[in-house]
Amino acid sequence: MPDSRAQRARSRRILRFAARALAQLWWYELVLPRIGLARIAEASRSRRMRGVAQRFHALAVELGGLMIKVGQFLSSRLDVLPPEVTAELEGLQDEVPPVEFAAIRELAEAELGASLEQVFARFDEVPVAAASLGQAHRARLRPADAAETGFDGVVVKVQRPGIERIVAVDLAALRRIGGWLSRVRLVADHVDAPALVEEFAQTSLEEIDYLHEAASAERFAESFAGHERVGAPAVVWERTTRRVLALEDVTAIKINDVAALRDAGIDPADVARVFAELMFEQVFTHAFVHADPHPGNLFVTPLRGAERTGAGGTAPGGTAPGGAAAGGAAPGGAAPGGTAPWRITFVDFGMMAEVPAELRSGLRALVIAVAARDGRGMIEAAHEIGVLMPSGDTDELERALTELFDRFGGMAFAQLRDVDPRELRDFGEEFGDVMRSLPLQLPERLLLLMRALALTSGMCSGLDPAFNVWEAVEPYATRLLDEERGNLAQDVLGRAVATAGLLWGMPQRLDRVLGQAEQGTLTFDTTRLERRLDRLEGVARRVVSAVLFAALLIGGAVLVAANPALGTALMIGSALPLLHALFAGVAHRRRSR
Repeated sequence: MPDSRAQRARSRRILRFAARALAQLWWYELVLPRIGLARIAEASRSRRMRGVAQRFHALAVELGGLMIKVGQFLSSRLDVLPPEVTAELEGLQDEVPPVEFAAIRELAEAELGASLEQVFARFDEVPVAAASLGQAHRARLRPADAAETGFDGVVVKVQRPGIERIVAVDLAALRRIGGWLSRVRLVADHVDAPALVEEFAQTSLEEIDYLHEAASAERFAESFAGHERVGAPAVVWERTTRRVLALEDVTAIKINDVAALRDAGIDPADVARVFAELMFEQVFTHAFVHADPHPGNLFVTPLRGAERTGAGGTAPGGTAPGGAAAGGAAPGGAAPGGTAPWRITFVDFGMMAEVPAELRSGLRALVIAVAARDGRGMIEAAHEIGVLMPSGDTDELERALTELFDRFGGMAFAQLRDVDPRELRDFGEEFGDVMRSLPLQLPERLLLLMRALALTSGMCSGLDPAFNVWEAVEPYATRLLDEERGNLAQDVLGRAVATAGLLWGMPQRLDRVLGQAEQGTLTFDTTRLERRLDRLEGVARRVVSAVLFAALLIGGAVLVAANPALGTALMIGSALPLLHALFAGVAHRRRSR
């Protein structure tokens, strides 16, 4: 009973917040402009949006659970939310306090069916990391398990107790809010809120299913099997359930720790280049992308000796020093530029982005357009991907994209820092206004992909201020252009063969038609045309009846006060054309059958 009351109270708080925000939106954005006070709404918009975001920030931190995820999700919705909102919500990701260890122990032991002391040789009580849906603890496998897996250091992720009930309550509230938003035209014209909620719900439910994450980890490792530059933790399936996940401890140098990289003899600029290549390879080759590549989920693992012999798993001899994942490198383990050999190790596969064939095709077109600095091509690719509705006026967007490429295209991060900040701010505000004025919505799978690439660009710029994302895209754009030329040649050849076949058979067809005309046996099937004309004639008659009904009814209503008898007669008489308008179509369809 107490849990039920707490859940209802939680739901009411979420709905109350949403209702207040919607009422404020309705008053300022719909009512005030209609009574000539649009200037008041415009002048206070920035302050109001920031206030709503701040209140939601505080609510999310207090409630925790899925509300933290909602805030993180909204912080990346640059397509539908103003920058005042997204900027305020960016800080939510690091404000999650850990759960008491006693509660974590209870849940883990219930899932594993034994005490932690029986399952692990050691289990650290202090978490390595705490997130909104679960937290991670270091542990060591018992000797028998270590002998079977080839390593003894593991990281065990445990769900937050009660998170499934909290997620269910939060999703139910979000679905109601999505229904409310779908009835607000100002919102519905720019975003399909119920669809957005369902996409978010699917991602959230997958993220709290650790069996799904374990399968994603294995799929990622298989995608890069044999690759000398990629590592991923092995899954300890015997110690994994839907709410507990045991992974090989692959902790090494954090990818953004530039000083530690240099101390290990690793050039951060090389790391930036390889990391960007790996992310683009995930998008365009494997169509399965790590969507949360922040520094906590990426390690640079130095390789030594036996660690260079294999790929995509633990090499003979156990874990690397410091618990780093052992695994393959190129023969000899040489890294670019003669630096120490290393690999990039990915962890946390709870948030992955699938790239289906149709999205992949649109992204190919987009990359080609970006490489060619083609604003119109980018807009056509956006239509193909499905983020721009056909009704949208894209002339302003094409102008903004052309200006973007003319002014900033090809600049590295270091060069952008030399640009006048006011110019960047003004252009960013103008470009954001153009984007938000269009009828567009990014599907969550595309949003996850964009988030991954944005994090990639930011990470690479931090490692190498001279990093140029266009240079990272160029090899893929060149390859895609070559493939496009091959596809175009095949398409032209196929059309030529089809046209040749049609021309080859044309004389025989013409001879047959002319022979039938001479013999008087040439006929035309007009039954379908006759049926359509008949149907249109019936519709026209019903329209006339409807107009006559309205005229008689309105005329009778006007005259009934001055001449009750005539007015009443006209209103009664209006029933005849009404009946014809309603039922003539039914009778016609029955005769047609």
